[in-house]
Amino acid sequence: MTLVAPLHDIEHYRARRARVAHAMLEDGGGIALIPTGRPKSRNADAHYPFRFDSHFYYLTGFTEPNAWLAIIAKPDEPVESWLLCQPKNPASETWDGKRWGPEAAKAAFGFDGAASIETLNEWVPAQLAGLARVYAPLHRGAEPTLPTLLQGWVDQARSQTRGAKKVPTEWVDLTPTISHHRLIKDAQEIAVMRQSAQIAAQGHCAAMRAVRPGLTERALEAELLGVFLRQGAQAAAYESIVATGANACTLHHAAGASTIGASDLVLIDAGCELHGYASDITRTFPANGRFSAEQAALYDIVLAAQDAAVAQTAPGRPFNAGHEAAVEVLTQGLIDQGIIKAGLDQAIEEGLYRPFYMHRTGHWLGLDVHDAGPYRLTEQDADEPDWRLLEPGMVLTIEPGLYITEASGAPERFWDIGIRIEDDALVTASGCELITRAVPVARDEIEAIIASGR
Repeated sequence: MTLVAPLHDIEHYRARRARVAHAMLEDGGGIALIPTGRPKSRNADAHYPFRFDSHFYYLTGFTEPNAWLAIIAKPDEPVESWLLCQPKNPASETWDGKRWGPEAAKAAFGFDGAASIETLNEWVPAQLAGLARVYAPLHRGAEPTLPTLLQGWVDQARSQTRGAKKVPTEWVDLTPTISHHRLIKDAQEIAVMRQSAQIAAQGHCAAMRAVRPGLTERALEAELLGVFLRQGAQAAAYESIVATGANACTLHHAAGASTIGASDLVLIDAGCELHGYASDITRTFPANGRFSAEQAALYDIVLAAQDAAVAQTAPGRPFNAGHEAAVEVLTQGLIDQGIIKAGLDQAIEEGLYRPFYMHRTGHWLGLDVHDAGPYRLTEQDADEPDWRLLEPGMVLTIEPGLYITEASGAPERFWDIGIRIEDDALVTASGCELITRAVPVARDEIEAIIASGR
């Protein structure tokens, strides 16, 4: 392992930390403590590949494990950002690769101070004296021991001060503040996401050219992953979904040993991670190179639904507008095919489409596949949710689908057809740009790509 320098100019990360500090000062100030996480054991002496915490990385650009960011924001005093990271250790580095070490990391990543992670349990309590609150990301998936650590540090600070100074009595979840800033991508983030989208698109095209009846799902996944890694991505952004035939009706079907049948549709939902930023593409295509009449009919409905959702993806439009537009097109299509036997208004009001379309039409995308930021500005159980309005710089997926199983009650000719079409949309000043369309969606173009691999 070699040292990984900041992806962007360090002033970029300083500015992000400054915005967080500003929000803290508006609330009275305190200290923010943000961990990146530790390597996790897979089995015996093997570990899962380490992946940094997204909030931590957004504010630091630092990719090593076992590190903490501290932002100290006191009223009428200069804000300080500190990095606590692994110290240099020649013996460990022989096995696991080079480390920055506190002093080199301080200069390279633009911190005001740095210290060894080995001093964490002494360094943090010493900073708490005189502060009223501690800010930390308390979101799902955060460091599970964080509440226990915070309580221990506060208790230690209280003991050390012996009542001479106040210690924090309030913990504040920093997740909404960081998520608010992560929701709007800047020019540098967008540039990386475009690259990630291009690499993922190349992988999907390679899979279309490689598909053959008799191939396994896992073998087809290998085509994707080979392109991702050869083109510079560090990993897949999530566990790839490669599903043949009836497997495509299972929304999160991981690539397995199932053999691709001659009359099957193959659904691939896969993206890559480039410098932390995810792409997320789904395409559905025929294993034998030609859509059947039933497959084509449903495919065209899903594509029309995506077009309708894309038209609603623009500044000032509610996040949910795309979903509502897609549901209307999908439902009408199901009625036209005789799968739903009701009028459009009744079918939507009663949710008669839900056995065939059970997920939403999109999600935020960025450092996480389901990226940070709320979708609505009111409580989840509100009768009439106040959906967040789209703004330039937001990135989201648009991914309608249809899934027809025997149990759904649909005519037999449609059984075991699962179709999803997904693209990554960058909201622009006038609408949106689909940054993943280097892999086509038109049926004739898909068939041409498959034919080019034969």
